[in-house]
Amino acid sequence: MNTLALADPRAELATVGGKGESLARLAVAGLPVPDGFHVTTAAYRDFVDRHNLQDKILSGDADEIATLFAAHEMPAETAGDILAAYAAMGEDPAVAVRSSATAEDLPGMSFAGQQDSYLNISGTERLLDAVKRCWASLWTERAIAYRKRNGIPQNEVAIAVVVQELVPADAAGVLFTEDRLSPGLLTVNAAWGLGEAVVGGLVTPDTITLDRAGRTVVTETIASKAVMTVRTPGGTAEEPVPLDRRDAPVLSAAQAAQLAGLGMTIEELYGCPMDVEWAIHDAQLYILQARPITGQREVWNDSLKGDYLWSNGNLGEAIPSVMTPCTWSLVQAFMSEIMILGDLGGHPICGNIGGRVYMNMSLTASLGAALGITKKIKETQEPVYGRLPEGIETPRLPMSRWQTLKAAKPMLGGRRAVQQETGRLPEYIATVAQRIENIRDKIAAQDDLVTLWENEVEPQFRESNRMLACAARQDAGSLVYLGSQLEKLVGEVDANALMTGLQGSSSQLESLGPLLGLARIKRGELSRDAYARRYGHRCPDEFEVSIARPVEDPAWIDRQLAALTTDPAELLGRQEEANTAAWQRFRERHPRKAEKFRRKIDRWTAIVQAREDTRSEMMRGFWMVRDFVLRAGELTGQGDDLFFLTIEEILEVLGGSRRPLSRVATRRATYALYQALPRYPGIIRGRFDPERWAADPDRRGDVFDAAATVAPPSQTVSGIPGSAGVVEGTARVIASVADGDRLGEGEILVTTVTNVGWTLLFPRAAAVVTDVGAPLSHATIVARELGIPAVVGTRNATMLLRDGDRIRVDGTHGTVEVITTAVPALS
Repeated sequence: MNTLALADPRAELATVGGKGESLARLAVAGLPVPDGFHVTTAAYRDFVDRHNLQDKILSGDADEIATLFAAHEMPAETAGDILAAYAAMGEDPAVAVRSSATAEDLPGMSFAGQQDSYLNISGTERLLDAVKRCWASLWTERAIAYRKRNGIPQNEVAIAVVVQELVPADAAGVLFTEDRLSPGLLTVNAAWGLGEAVVGGLVTPDTITLDRAGRTVVTETIASKAVMTVRTPGGTAEEPVPLDRRDAPVLSAAQAAQLAGLGMTIEELYGCPMDVEWAIHDAQLYILQARPITGQREVWNDSLKGDYLWSNGNLGEAIPSVMTPCTWSLVQAFMSEIMILGDLGGHPICGNIGGRVYMNMSLTASLGAALGITKKIKETQEPVYGRLPEGIETPRLPMSRWQTLKAAKPMLGGRRAVQQETGRLPEYIATVAQRIENIRDKIAAQDDLVTLWENEVEPQFRESNRMLACAARQDAGSLVYLGSQLEKLVGEVDANALMTGLQGSSSQLESLGPLLGLARIKRGELSRDAYARRYGHRCPDEFEVSIARPVEDPAWIDRQLAALTTDPAELLGRQEEANTAAWQRFRERHPRKAEKFRRKIDRWTAIVQAREDTRSEMMRGFWMVRDFVLRAGELTGQGDDLFFLTIEEILEVLGGSRRPLSRVATRRATYALYQALPRYPGIIRGRFDPERWAADPDRRGDVFDAAATVAPPSQTVSGIPGSAGVVEGTARVIASVADGDRLGEGEILVTTVTNVGWTLLFPRAAAVVTDVGAPLSHATIVARELGIPAVVGTRNATMLLRDGDRIRVDGTHGTVEVITTAVPALS
């Protein structure tokens, strides 16, 4: 079997090499591939064996090997088969003769340009000579070196040859179905003549980017194309481009869109982003070659969109890790419901920077300036996002005041719409858990997931997000200002005590629920099943839908119970006594104001509890969507690959399209890269490159400022007073809640950020110190309830404090002092 037809079903990698297999696959799929045939690897091996060349090849250099191939005749049977296949193409047609090694055009290694190809070959003698030269090119110095670098054994490779009708191209070029720097776009390079001028870098081609989904042109750069590759009687040559075409566009928008459509069909066929060589003759498009794009990664970096100030002071607590694409698409939907403002004039309200979510502070600062409420914006944001580092500037959007107000006007009405739903909160909280459970049952039982998503899953998901917005915006001013008003009247310590007691006989703070529920299990007051139903969906990374919920682990409750070494009842009882004493002092000093503030604090308590309850049910909604994606993976056979698609793309796959699956491998690689980097700074100003920052030995972990206006890093640790009190103890610096067993009784927990998944550690801690946090953060509220001193939002605690340092934490004034440093362990 020396030759095979181009679309022969036996044209596999081992018989026709990587390029040949790819062209056969394209031809079988009905794509416009020039006609031709394969000279198989069997023909190559027969030539080598008949002339006993293998040992000489493995021991010789490239020039010696080329001489060996030229000096030996091709076996008559092989030559006859090749010439018969050539004759079937017509009378001495011009063909392209291309090498196709068995380690070529593979998903991990393209081997592009490592073996030789010959264009405009016609006549039997020239054809046979070109085939032998292709065989010899398996052993060029560059091909041997490439195989060594990629671990390909030299004695296992073979080569086939593809012979195809040469397209007398009017224009040609390369298409990349995925633009690495701009996910969602594809790129077309185009030049006049044969494609060798583009592939060989002899000409600067036109560059067109198109939207992958709509096939519409996004940008077009027309180059001045000085030379082109053309056919000559002896092969090919470079000629000047005629002046009237030199600066003219090679492709029309319609042709570019048609080419993009072919590219996306090829990507869907292969299941990965593709590098496609194409040509056009007499308005007919041809596909000359297609190979997977190797080393491909997406860039997830919204900081490249402009000069903004980004903060993850609040979002980093809720979403502490790198997000999968599925989670990011859900977070975007969540933000569209929870935020009063959306994108403003094309500038994003939130962004994805290296897989982590950040809020665009430039947007709210610009709107505040346009409305004349800059000071109020700052006062309302600090309790949520924390204080900005000294010297950092918040750049304004490049919009006039009139443009800003005009862009914001349609959004401001959304606040009233949300407030109108506030009255539904009690009924919603009482019924939503059962409604979500019913939908989860349907997800497990039904096969038509697209209809279920449209009719029940998505509406419930959006409602859960919207109701959290209602709860969070109830008289939000009371949350921000009440603490400072109390401090002026009774001082920091009593103000701290007065604002505790959020869990009472009729209700409890949901962030403390998992902790208090475990204590109730130990006392025999709560069953394990009841505990799992209420708290089984809460965990440190509860926004990330690719991560299993605790309830999915049968041993979860046992491990939690074993880790609960301190009953929180003692801490709560002690704080209740402090609360009662503080109220007594308040009534004695300010008898007329005490009752007024009691009502304010009761109102504040109700707001916090409603916010916590709706937050828990909102996370139950994310759990519901996780079930949906897992079930979709089961029905489609794609498993956890679907977590690397957006929710919209998952619906496409459920509808029968395989096209979105081509992005999975690239996104897995991108996710793995970002996940391996250190946690980025909580404040980012300007364009930020996570990889370059991570490689900088002098990088700052608290702030990145491309404008370089920020003050030098502080060598002391201070932050926001989270919970009053002063304590001394051993610092235990913990990067992940998974390492929580390292925290000993009475030690001080020092970490980047905490959320509900960390609550179980708090009773063990003498105090809590965090890099990220604000007056309304998890660490602040839980520490205050348990009477544990806390300093939050320091930005540099985990950088400056060493594991084992003896430190003094002053939660009243927000300071942390190192008393003695830890002695390094002897190696």
